[in-house]
Amino acid sequence: MNLKPGLWQQQTLKLQMTQELSQAIALLQYSTQELSSFLEEKAIENPLLKIEPGQSIDSKRGRSKGKIQKDKQSWIEQIGSENKTLDVYLQSQINMRRLSEEERIVIDELIYHIDENGYLCASLEEIAAKLNTSTHKVEEGLTIIQELEPAGIGARDLKECLLLQLTRQERRHELAERIIQDYFTLFAEKKWKELAKLLRVTPAEIQQVYDAIQVLNPRPASIFQRDPAVYIIPDVVIKWDGEAFSISVFDEALPKISFNDQYYKQFASHQDKQVGRFLQEKQQDYFWIVRALEQRKETLTKVAVKIVEKQQDFFTKGPAYLKPMTMKDISEELEIHESTVSRAVREKYAQTPFGLYDLKFFFSSTIQTTSSESASSQQVRDLMKTLVEQENKQKPLSDQVIVNALNEENGIVVSRRTIAKYRDQLGIPSSSKRKRYE
Repeated sequence: MNLKPGLWQQQTLKLQMTQELSQAIALLQYSTQELSSFLEEKAIENPLLKIEPGQSIDSKRGRSKGKIQKDKQSWIEQIGSENKTLDVYLQSQINMRRLSEEERIVIDELIYHIDENGYLCASLEEIAAKLNTSTHKVEEGLTIIQELEPAGIGARDLKECLLLQLTRQERRHELAERIIQDYFTLFAEKKWKELAKLLRVTPAEIQQVYDAIQVLNPRPASIFQRDPAVYIIPDVVIKWDGEAFSISVFDEALPKISFNDQYYKQFASHQDKQVGRFLQEKQQDYFWIVRALEQRKETLTKVAVKIVEKQQDFFTKGPAYLKPMTMKDISEELEIHESTVSRAVREKYAQTPFGLYDLKFFFSSTIQTTSSESASSQQVRDLMKTLVEQENKQKPLSDQVIVNALNEENGIVVSRRTIAKYRDQLGIPSSSKRKRYE
């Protein structure tokens, strides 16, 4: 073996992650909103890139509109569009009471410390110290606030919030008030048999209290929160006319980009080398963005076509016919990496004959069955949900009973642990917490 030092030439092939490749990968996984933001930022730093906003959604009528169109409201609609804030609503009720100047100062401070859910988020001692007054006077002010509408406003915790609402009811529910006041933790943990023994009542009476509590509002100020409606714009539109599928990428919501030829010609005539290099760099950047957008659209189209090919029963018959499919299945057929499929479907939505679906919805693991055909994990979840909805609430189905039912009725072989996991994902409580005593 020659161990002497020296210089040798060796030719190797390797994939280098360039900045352009990195950005192309990022573009593929961008959602419509993220991609729009990216293009707007690029337009700011690249004068050769002209951008025109894509179509938006009219929040009043749910239809697309151009940037020139304006939402025309009648003067009657505009009168009702003003949203009253919680502070204004409480103050309007306070103004109808005869209060001293000192009481008003205390109440104003208390209202200032009520959060968006309607709870007092500061202690009485803190407010008293700030106003240089007694805790007793602050407590009197809080009592006045808690007499206002909506019921439960100014509570310091959930327990007090529920009690304030219970005591306002025309027909007082003494058992409910006592349970919330003295046995709130036991009640919340649904230890109803233990609670029934302590109170010497039947579990059915505890069930009645539970039903009464369900109609109360744990967030009394929520009615004053007016979040704007958020519309999901589909990235892919899949149509079925009874004979053939039509698959298209919906990119109307994305900004439209074009080359600023006027700017380029204006400065290309300059003999300054620095200006020339700048224009060349920005021109290359523009053409790279165009290619990356085309590649993104092409990849998304290919993935969508493969999803439709493998899930034809879903698109023709409905969600109950969803088949098990993994991203690896798609990547192998398209001869691309599995991570590329994952990026292509990230935060993308498809408009289908049966509604709007996240593209990730179509990928689910395979569940073994006793027949030759396999089932998807989504099918198992749907069947579980149906079983729970149809169960006898006085004798709810345990996880093991659900396992047996799926095996006997549908030939699905699944473990109790898997059923428990799916139940948690669906937000279904355990059988002991679903049980009703009447």
